[in-house]
Amino acid sequence: MDNLSDTLKKLKITAVDRTDDSLEGCLDCLLQALAQNNMETSEKIQGSGILQLFASLLVPQSSCTAKVANIIAEIAKNEFMRIPCVDAGLISPLVQLLNSKDQEVLLQTGRALGNICYDSHSLQAQLINMGVIPTLVKLLGIHCQNAALTEMCLVAFGNLAELESSKEQFASTNIAEELVKLFKKQIDHDKREMVFEVLAPLAENDAIKLQLVEAGLVECLLEIVQQKVDSDKEEDIAELKTASDLMVLLLLGDESMQKLFEGGKGNVFQRVLSWIPSNNHQLQLAGALAIANFARNDGNCIHMVDNGIVEKLMDLLDRHVEDGNVTVQHAALSALRNLAIPVINKAKMLSAGVTEAVLKFLKSEMPPVQFKLLGTLRMLIDAQAEAAEQLGKNVKLVERLVEWCEAKDHAGVMGESNRLLSALIRHSKSKDVIKTIVQSGGIKHLVTMATSEHVIMQNEALVALALIAALELGTAEKDLEGAKLVQILHTLLADERSAPEIKYNSMVLICALMGSESLHKEVQDLAFLDIVSKLRSHENKSVAQQASLTEQRLAVES
Repeated sequence: MDNLSDTLKKLKITAVDRTDDSLEGCLDCLLQALAQNNMETSEKIQGSGILQLFASLLVPQSSCTAKVANIIAEIAKNEFMRIPCVDAGLISPLVQLLNSKDQEVLLQTGRALGNICYDSHSLQAQLINMGVIPTLVKLLGIHCQNAALTEMCLVAFGNLAELESSKEQFASTNIAEELVKLFKKQIDHDKREMVFEVLAPLAENDAIKLQLVEAGLVECLLEIVQQKVDSDKEEDIAELKTASDLMVLLLLGDESMQKLFEGGKGNVFQRVLSWIPSNNHQLQLAGALAIANFARNDGNCIHMVDNGIVEKLMDLLDRHVEDGNVTVQHAALSALRNLAIPVINKAKMLSAGVTEAVLKFLKSEMPPVQFKLLGTLRMLIDAQAEAAEQLGKNVKLVERLVEWCEAKDHAGVMGESNRLLSALIRHSKSKDVIKTIVQSGGIKHLVTMATSEHVIMQNEALVALALIAALELGTAEKDLEGAKLVQILHTLLADERSAPEIKYNSMVLICALMGSESLHKEVQDLAFLDIVSKLRSHENKSVAQQASLTEQRLAVES
């Protein structure tokens, strides 16, 4: 290592004199020392103060530039050397060198920048602001025959693409075209894997999704799926998963999804359909998720239901009832829920037997499946009185809903259970349904739902409670009392932050409760008149009118 001290001294002199031959000899000695003991050599370099001189050596026309960049890349493998490299002002001249035509200089420069900025979002953001993304994309296009340079670019893209600020810059380049071109050329699994690792974070951006679709990525992915579907090799199974997951990700963009749907006639859509009946769980999952993504607008949903997608999804669910794959169950239910949104689809899906297929999963203990099951049923019965009545009289279902209304650990399941309970009453307007819900202990949950932080849920609860009070007050009276409904309505009306529709529906409900002696007495004891008379001057006309009616009713009944 004494030789190293001599080399460093000599390097200081030659760096100033710029005698390339002796400089080159010193640099070679340094690279040799780094190869033998990187950490110790790096410490010596740091202590020698030579780092500051490196910035002046990073010049495009020197024959030593690639070696200097290589030394920086080597020392920056050590975490303790990264900040000193930044402090020595090396980033700016390195970024300038990315415009070099020399492939060795480009490779070592890319390595040096990558190692200095490794794991530092702030330094990577600095590189993005200095415009390295368009430069690197251009390099990938020019030097695509150079495997080492290509790999360097991919590693850089992979790191930079994790930063949100990079996506806009990437979107303004032809990165999609370059990556798809590169992807098509790769035969080797590991190389394709590297491209995948860049594609996945980039494809989270909607503009880039569309560019990737237009560049023909989907066709490449479909080809991989076809090649790997029957293989049981571990790497093929992994690649099949990556390809089909990426395919689903591309469908999350509205424009890219619509482009691939092609009015339901597109080759891509047809291929995805063929995944659903396959025996491969990963493909079943990707197929169902893809359908859920295609089902994001009414036109697509109507077309798919008219063309038999519901039967395919029900068959898929049937294969996963007993000890089924939870992710497949969740995905198929997601697709059915989305398909049930257009009004015209509801009756068709009901007559196809979707409720029966969905109810088979009532015994599931998996919250994601429970959540989608509830959402699907709620969509199906919207404005479908007969279906709502049929489900609302299903004691097993109602008891399960009441149980899930207490799922404190799963806010989504709890919220959806409450909403479905309310929907069964609102859409059926049936005494039998109300009786079933009262007998199953559901009333207290509807009263609690009226205090939800979400106005839409408060409103749904108040409308359902008003129907209970109008149709079956005698049956529900004790439960309404026990749940302290009257006090809750008093709080809602007194709270200035309550939305106008909440105030309106609370007053409608107060009037409906007057038919019960015990609830009537609670209303009188709480001096509702004062609050209601103030609401007569409310800026919302409906609230003011309902306040007048409620005031008259309260005055007469007192």
